[in-house]
Amino acid sequence: MLRFFESFFPVMWIAFLLYWQIIKAAGVKTKTTQRLEPAASRMVRALVFLIVIVLLSTTRIPLPWLYRQLWPPGLWPFWIGAAVTAGGLLFAVWAREHLGSNWSRSVTIKQDHELITTGPYALVRHPIYTGILVGFLGTAIALSQVRGIIGLVLVFLVFWAKLRMEEEWMQSQFGETYASYARKTSALAPFLF
Repeated sequence: MLRFFESFFPVMWIAFLLYWQIIKAAGVKTKTTQRLEPAASRMVRALVFLIVIVLLSTTRIPLPWLYRQLWPPGLWPFWIGAAVTAGGLLFAVWAREHLGSNWSRSVTIKQDHELITTGPYALVRHPIYTGILVGFLGTAIALSQVRGIIGLVLVFLVFWAKLRMEEEWMQSQFGETYASYARKTSALAPFLF
């Protein structure tokens, strides 16, 4: 049983990443990129994600305070975290499916770029980020340690920087149409921000 609890979250995240990077990327043709964010911002984001993966997947970092318990670990935090993580990752998958050929892993403007405001994009402007952040929140709940919260904060910061760039580019591409959409729809959390 202990093996199940230790492997559940890594298996869930690996399945999500396999879908995201391999299966989905191979099966969908995206539109031609007209404008691409600088390589430096993509590399910083990749580095932060690598740090978060290491932080959450090992107990060998020689900083004992990272493993300080924030609440008692047990079945309740595990299953609540599992449900929150699964829900978040499924929300991100729904958003990516809904974007179709407009999707890109980097901040881009595509040829014949469309402004998508339906499906999960009617709830928040950046539902992929919302879903992945909710996934990290669930993982932090289950982990019950300081390192889970640090991982969540790091992912939030890189997504916040990325979405700020996207907002600027969408505003320049779609003008008042995007401004109107932004006034009616929160960036990450419905009715909050």
